[in-house]
Amino acid sequence: MVSARRRWTPLEIDMWYVYLLLSEKSGRWYIGSTKDLKKRILRHNAGQNISTKHDKPWKVIYCEISLDQRDARAREKYLKSGMGRRYLKNRLKFFFSENF
Repeated sequence: MVSARRRWTPLEIDMWYVYLLLSEKSGRWYIGSTKDLKKRILRHNAGQNISTKHDKPWKVIYCEISLDQRDARAREKYLKSGMGRRYLKNRLKFFFSENF
């Protein structure tokens, strides 16, 4: 018996974002995850996050999408580790070489 796969439309997909922000003021990084990326960035730049309010404005320089919150949180935790930061520096080597 062949099972029919359910087709998902874009509006039904629950997406979670893991993002890397760069402070335009200090050059500091911030790594986070959220379900609503646009709203979260607006909150960072409005100073509504204790850990980022002193270094605003922030801009998104990297983002990954997951379909599961647990996967996004695990990826966020990895990117915050030493190996994860090395991965990001290597992944964004052209960005950093052109902008710094």
